[in-house]
Amino acid sequence: MTKTKTFSSEISQRYALALYDLSLENNQTEEFASNMIAFMRVFNSNRNLKDFIKNPTYSIENQKIVFDKILTTMNFTKIIKNFFLILIKKKRIFFVDIIIAKFLKLISLKKGEISANLISSKKIDNQTILAIEKEISLNISRQIKLYSKIDESLIGGVIIQIGSLMIDTSIKSRLQKYKKLMIEA
Repeated sequence: MTKTKTFSSEISQRYALALYDLSLENNQTEEFASNMIAFMRVFNSNRNLKDFIKNPTYSIENQKIVFDKILTTMNFTKIIKNFFLILIKKKRIFFVDIIIAKFLKLISLKKGEISANLISSKKIDNQTILAIEKEISLNISRQIKLYSKIDESLIGGVIIQIGSLMIDTSIKSRLQKYKKLMIEA
């Protein structure tokens, strides 16, 4: 089975790599990463910003003005501001969330981290996530980074997915097993 890359995936990968190279050249990889994480928090929590970015009808000038205000308020460096301006000028700003995700993943890979998903029925606090990351890291002898997702249909428990390995301790899964056993009996 071959994996085909979409246009947006290839473009996003190139921009993410360019941003990563810039962060290395300026010896600011951690700062760039924390800035991008902060931007994504704003992006994910603000529906108006998301709609603004994803709407291709806004002019480049309007996008520049809005982004200049956002990035200045967030106290981003000139290099990062310029990166966003290039995305606007090249009409790639609507890929910004994909580019940032690929950039952060690239940093994790270079650090030797493994990324995994932690799916739960309710929000798990950061301290608990860090404790789980530490425990798994000790068991697999590699650094792991968990990305938390919420799936209310799980009722309770968690699912941890590391690549093709899935650890499912959810109540939903247990109920499905019991249901199957009762049907077979």
